[in-house]
Amino acid sequence: MSEHLSTEDLMKRLAEQERDVFLLEMELEKAKRAREEGSEGNEELQALKLENGKLKCRIGILQRNIDAERSKSANNSENNMMVLIQEISKYFETAVQSAFPELKNAPVLVSVGKTADYQFNSAMPIAKMVGQKPVDVANKILAKVPANPIISKLEVAGPGFINVTISSEFVQSEVRKVLTHGVRPPYVGARKRVVVDFSSPNIAKEMHVGHLRSTIIGESMSRLLEFIGYDVVRLNHVGDWGTQFGMLIAHLQDKFPNYKTVSPPIGDLQSFYKESKTRFDSDDKFKARAYDCVVRLQNREHDFIQAWKLICDVSRGEFTKIYERLNITVTERGESFYQDMMSDTVKLLEAKGLVTVEEGRKLVFAPGFPVPLTIVKSDGGFTYATSDLAALKHRIDVEKADWIAYVVDAGQNLHLESVYSAARAAGWYDPAKNRVEHTFFGVVQGEDGKKFKTRSGDTVRLVDLLDEGMHRSLAKLKEKERDKVITAGP
Repeated sequence: MSEHLSTEDLMKRLAEQERDVFLLEMELEKAKRAREEGSEGNEELQALKLENGKLKCRIGILQRNIDAERSKSANNSENNMMVLIQEISKYFETAVQSAFPELKNAPVLVSVGKTADYQFNSAMPIAKMVGQKPVDVANKILAKVPANPIISKLEVAGPGFINVTISSEFVQSEVRKVLTHGVRPPYVGARKRVVVDFSSPNIAKEMHVGHLRSTIIGESMSRLLEFIGYDVVRLNHVGDWGTQFGMLIAHLQDKFPNYKTVSPPIGDLQSFYKESKTRFDSDDKFKARAYDCVVRLQNREHDFIQAWKLICDVSRGEFTKIYERLNITVTERGESFYQDMMSDTVKLLEAKGLVTVEEGRKLVFAPGFPVPLTIVKSDGGFTYATSDLAALKHRIDVEKADWIAYVVDAGQNLHLESVYSAARAAGWYDPAKNRVEHTFFGVVQGEDGKKFKTRSGDTVRLVDLLDEGMHRSLAKLKEKERDKVITAGP
């Protein structure tokens, strides 16, 4: 019968064998030197090499076993930390069903108590359902709570609350587990694959204060989901394609002739972008040139692709500095990644009968939303909606995501929910099987009370905000003389 070892035992055995390999490699070095000096033959060296090879093979097997054990532990409730309030709620669910079997979906609400560890609060609403006094209902439920190792005392208090006291022996046992095994995740069921879409700055623009929330919330969500054992794909849906690049390249042709071989620094790029936007809005000839540049970029003409790549590289370098500073891990997958999928995306929507043509534009009226999504403009160009639909389909079909979380500000809620509705109407995902949701947060506003615009106006640069935060923190530390006892990290 094969021996089954815990992850801890496997790790201990791995450490021992890695130590043996280290010692063997030292012996190998001695044997090599001895052979070079001519004092010994090859037999000892060959024997050591053979033994070393065997040990390394065992290490490989052990490492695979450890990986397998870790994977299983993510789905094994015995290896996970208990969520205490959930366990207590289960006991009260059993008690309510036993005390009042005629009730279906009776409320069971447990909260942190004011005079005890926890408190059951559902006796009063149940009393209204069955026409009895809350105190009587509470006593009937208390009598049906099953014996368990967690609860040491139950008592009815006030008009019908049930106070719950946790067993000190249970608490000691759980603390001992934490001290022995460390903090472990709660059991959350089968392992899932999650795509977290966050940060998403625009190429040719510096990251501003408005990007901070998405970046930090997305990173925090990703770390929590990884902690509970989920397979997390962190994606940065950067704005790296579209009309703005036609505008910028057309403007660089006039203002920065070397644009084919070198990109301006990020600060100059941002200034050039603002200038190009002003020209685009006021000069019809420039607008025509900009659209021509967009077409040539979409046709993958060498000079235009080269200029676009240079612009992206400069921007990417600046983004990386911010991410490293904040300890953010994210994979860039911008709008350009989905460019070749957009024609097929439109065809699929047309095949489902979801596309309406109005004034040369192709529209999708998503169920439940009065404002349509424009997926093809009158000039034949694609839109953000097309990109978002293509990205959603790719994440379901190719990434095999069970859950997709879009960490984007609340101002994008109508657009994203329309995209989700259109995708469901096309049959691309079933909400019962795939969780697709907008994880939104409040927008950062300027002094005028309006939202910071991603591609217009002056904004507070994120790097300046971080610098100011560090400056003020250091000043506060020095004020309290904490700088004398706190050392910098590695």
